[in-house]
Amino acid sequence: MTYVAKKCGVCFQPPSIILLYTEGSREKPRRRLMPVRNFSKFSVAFSPDCSWAAEQLKNHPRHKAYLEGVSLRQLQKMYSLLKGHLGGESLAQSLEKFQQEETIDPEEDMNKLDDKELAKRKSIMDELFEKNRKKKDDPDFVYDLEVEFPQDEQLESCGWDVESDEEI
Repeated sequence: MTYVAKKCGVCFQPPSIILLYTEGSREKPRRRLMPVRNFSKFSVAFSPDCSWAAEQLKNHPRHKAYLEGVSLRQLQKMYSLLKGHLGGESLAQSLEKFQQEETIDPEEDMNKLDDKELAKRKSIMDELFEKNRKKKDDPDFVYDLEVEFPQDEQLESCGWDVESDEEI
């Protein structure tokens, strides 16, 4: 049986992850409640981004088939919101905190990051790329798209793109 995930959310009382999905060829959405056990604001001290808890849920034998279409990042977000709630934060505070962690600063020098942080940034960029990518099956897909960019100001010249008089 194939399951197609439609929406994923979190319930604070009792702590659980909720999945709305369709089953096989049936169009009627179904709801699956996955209780979160042995999880507290202190339980993710060694994994602050909740990746360990998200992986455990995604690979759990009872939920694996249902969560195949849900990204690990989405589950990490749900656990992060739950962790914030258990720590006394409001939903808005938890969402803002998660958004700050998941936003990539274009001016940041990624050469100075350690391997774990770099892998995290790359996975965020990969997910964003896949979300924005246009596929042939998309209704607004254009094969040969040409775009004219306005030039309101004079372009600066760089030394490397100017032809020199000397031949190499």
